Amino acid sequence: MFELETSHAILLVLCLFAVCAFEFVNGFHDTANAVATVIYTHTLKPWVAVIWSGTWNFLGVFFGGITVAMGIVNLLPVETLVDQNISHSIAMVLSLLLTAIFWNLLTWYLGIPCSSSHTLIGSIFGVGLAFSFLPEASGDALNWAKVEETGLSLLISPLFGFSVTIILMFILRSATKKTEAGDALFKEPKKNQPPPWWIRSILFITCTLVSFFHGSNDGQKGVGLFMLVLIGIVPGYFALNGAENVTALPATLVKMEQVLVTVDSTALSKPDRKTLDTMLYYVNDLKAHFAQTTTAESIEKAKKFEVRKDIMVLDRNLRALMKKEEVRLSEVDKEKLTAGLVDLRKVTDYSPTWVLLFISCSLGIGTMIGWKRIVKTIGEKIGKEHLTYAQGASAEFVAASTIGLSSYLGMPVSTTHVLSSGIAGSMVASKGIKNLQADTVRNILIAWLFTVPVVVIMSGGLFLLFRAIF
Repeated sequence: MFELETSHAILLVLCLFAVCAFEFVNGFHDTANAVATVIYTHTLKPWVAVIWSGTWNFLGVFFGGITVAMGIVNLLPVETLVDQNISHSIAMVLSLLLTAIFWNLLTWYLGIPCSSSHTLIGSIFGVGLAFSFLPEASGDALNWAKVEETGLSLLISPLFGFSVTIILMFILRSATKKTEAGDALFKEPKKNQPPPWWIRSILFITCTLVSFFHGSNDGQKGVGLFMLVLIGIVPGYFALNGAENVTALPATLVKMEQVLVTVDSTALSKPDRKTLDTMLYYVNDLKAHFAQTTTAESIEKAKKFEVRKDIMVLDRNLRALMKKEEVRLSEVDKEKLTAGLVDLRKVTDYSPTWVLLFISCSLGIGTMIGWKRIVKTIGEKIGKEHLTYAQGASAEFVAASTIGLSSYLGMPVSTTHVLSSGIAGSMVASKGIKNLQADTVRNILIAWLFTVPVVVIMSGGLFLLFRAIF
């Protein structure tokens, strides 16, 4: 299998199975984010809701693009961590996967709406930090620019969900004050009785949107993990998009070289001059690789990871260099370099259809199982009153909008925290801060604060242990 020894082939299959298991756990862990409101407002029967949500999670992964997936792959510079020892790649993959699965299962069992995104990204962060302590570590073990961008996204999204839901609730109350619609929206649902058809339609649509965008964001994290495993363990087959036509790339690289040689190196610091020289070397190296081929598939297996590394390092360093004031480039020249990098990244940023199918099925099936614990927390334990139609619709609309926008921008967000904070915001909008259940909010905040440091230590420790064993 992929020219691997039997033991390594078995470990590869186990790693891929673990990715599917992570996405499966993610499905039943996060199902409540989409179905809690429609269940607690009697809009849909529980099993109808979870099957419907599972279907749209499946579609979200399959048709939601791969921008978020590539963000996960690029968070951990695999070209820095991976060497010729396949066992080291397996150690990297297993440590972050086992940590993420364990923490997701533990918080699900305790009924705490914990973020799968925090868990996964914390696990990746732990592996990167642990690698930096190894004697053979060279270069950045983490893409720090991407870490900062991702961390900011995960921090802001729940605050955004909380605040915007309060504003939306205020607008709804003001717009429907003293009307029949307002009375219906802000009343507690009648026991075992579905809401009026128009309210039911709104809640049905918001449930569908949260499910789809959950797939397009959280599901794509599984795609990114799957690709991380394949690139790390069998780079000769998956480091590059073999189907990508590369005949135009030599000309693109010539244009990039023409721009770079015009940079006045005397105005740069010594490290920046060295970076510029290195980038010119990578441009020439890539020209040589692409000169005699029409598709990336034609590049020798042994050279594919080298080509990927050249592209990724070139992209990361060149974008950083262009931001420096000392690098005086015209806007036209910057556009040429940026366009060239975009063309090059088409060779590295991809996901085979069969990978999307595996993750889609894992998330979709997982969505239909194990939803009751978290649903109960969201529906009953965040606020002191039963969820009203207005609260459910507002929280889900804000969650769907936030997750959808984040997916479009390629930013991972926590579906759990966005919706939980939205529910909390809707409760505060009704009767103030006293309407929140302190114990539940405290548990959610504790999980939010401790998830990253705990999984960083766990994944980093496992990585060092597995490196020693393997």
